[in-house]
Parts: sequence; structure tokens; C-alpha cells
Amino acid sequence: AKDYELRQYETAKWVSTVIRGETQKEAMRQGFWKLFHYIQGKNEKEMKIDMTVPVTCLVKSGCADFKISFFVPFEHQDSPPQPTDSDVFTEERKAAAIFVRSFGGFASPDKYAEEAEVLARILRNRGQPFHEDFYYTAGYDSPFKLFNRHNEVWYFKK
Repeated sequence: AKDYELRQYETAKWVSTVIRGETQKEAMRQGFWKLFHYIQGKNEKEMKIDMTVPVTCLVKSGCADFKISFFVPFEHQDSPPQPTDSDVFTEERKAAAIFVRSFGGFASPDKYAEEAEVLARILRNRGQPFHEDFYYTAGYDSPFKLFNRHNEVWYFKK
């Protein structure tokens, strides 16, 4: 479809942190820095790890907890270094079919929510079953990139 795509993601490891009781924007800021310190060497092996994209944020309806995650690079998938910050953890996300809507510009939490609502409406109208109680935001660009930015919202197919 031109307004969304269905992707199949394989099982993969992510490094994550959960920020509680903050706005989504503040949670993203705090979470990003915790994860950035991890890839800069705040881990058991004191190993620097390449920054990857996307940076995701799990948004659950009616919940003030936000899980921010970095994809673990392919060369570290088998054994990512353990975080030394107790708020940071590695997790394995199972293979999944995901409905994706892409959009440009600088994405605010409001813009992500708006795009998620558009995607949910399209999926409902087309009779596509999906998990409606949560979605992921996915950002692909450095804050310093000004043009041709790429953002996504993800709903998991049922």
C-alpha cells in the first residue's frame, strides 16, 4: 500500500532502558543519553560500539513509561557486552510482522502520535488485525540532520 508497508523483522537483540514518569520528549532525551553512554563504553567490556538506527521508543496507551532502544549492531548480536548501568539492559525481540508508516521532518511526540493514529485508522479500514495498545516510534537521523529526515511508526501485526 502506498500509505504504509508490512515488513518482516527477524529476531534481534536491542539495548534498552525504561524511563518512567516523564514526558515522551524528556524520556527520549534521558533514554538516548543512557544508551549513548553504553555504546561509548559504559559496559562490561568497556567496548565502544557503533551507533545504529533506528532509535525506537515504545509508547503504550495510558502509560507514562517509555522504553527507548538502540539496535545492537550485527557484529555484536551473538554476545552484546553487558551494560554496567543497572537501568540499561539487552533484550531479544522476537521475529515479527510490523506495519510501518514513514514520514519526514522533525518528529515530535505529537507528530508521532498523529501518524500512529493515521496508520491505525488505515489498518482498521482495511481489516488488518494489529496490536492497538502500543506502537513504536523509530527515528533514523541525527538531530543535526536538517533535510530529508526519515521517521516511522510501527504497529505489530496480530
